[in-house]
Amino acid sequence: MKVLVTGSTGFVGRGILPRLAEAGHETVCLVRPGSEAKLGAVQPGSIRLAAGDLFEPAALAQALAGCEAVIHLVGIIRENPRKGVTFSRIHVEGTRRLLDAAKQAGVKRFIHMSALGARMGAASPYHRTKYEAEQLVIHSGIPYTIFRPSVIFGPDDEFVNMLAGLVRLPVTPVIGDGAYRLQPVARQTVADVFTQALTHDRCLGEIYEAGGPEPLSYNALLDQIGAALGKTSVRKLHLPLGLMKPVINLLEGFSFFPITNTQLTMLLEENVCADPAKLYETFPTPPIPFRQGIERYLHPSART
Repeated sequence: MKVLVTGSTGFVGRGILPRLAEAGHETVCLVRPGSEAKLGAVQPGSIRLAAGDLFEPAALAQALAGCEAVIHLVGIIRENPRKGVTFSRIHVEGTRRLLDAAKQAGVKRFIHMSALGARMGAASPYHRTKYEAEQLVIHSGIPYTIFRPSVIFGPDDEFVNMLAGLVRLPVTPVIGDGAYRLQPVARQTVADVFTQALTHDRCLGEIYEAGGPEPLSYNALLDQIGAALGKTSVRKLHLPLGLMKPVINLLEGFSFFPITNTQLTMLLEENVCADPAKLYETFPTPPIPFRQGIERYLHPSART
């Protein structure tokens, strides 16, 4: 099958491309000029690059020519309004333009990456715009499958590697009580179900939450990362929300600062699956426990 992949140079895209090649699909990657190097070790012969982005109609039409399916991965976790990078523009308008072009090209299947927590009236604009994009997909007239992943982990991820850096400190800072839960899912799992969804008719018209085998509190995540790094315990310093919110307000506009108010809102409201079994009942892929998954790339040489 000939498939257009958007967001192919991102963390998730780089995990999906090899899986598509293994399954024998012909893959076209919509890539902004100058971003090709981000594809790294992906075999050049397994993909074709198409220069452009979601806001270039001619480039979209050319990239979609002959494609039977689309895997739409483009998304942002942090806004930069001065550069036109907002949740509304990227998640909603970008998806709208891609769907319009896909309909014109006669695409028969649209596989969309949303986010766990996407819903109408969500507290965070990230989740609200992800929900708005879902609605566009649902009402597009193109057969679709929507995935809502929790936090995705794997080699070169930002999330676990950032937390590992904090765990290596003598004392690890934790915002609030750390009891809020997440259900991290392995990139390998995400790549597998996205690839299977291209040829799996049972999943058409469905929305799947994508999480790992069990929810874990933030404190437990830190402990498991510490264990993977060879630490017997992780000393935590719990910082009151009332102390941290003014700091985040002051520094969230700087790219070096690791968290924004939007991310804090999502962290505190938790990110766990209401129906975790549905994904694994539909797609034959083994659930990967968090500790087992991170030990594959938090190597002993990095331990303290």
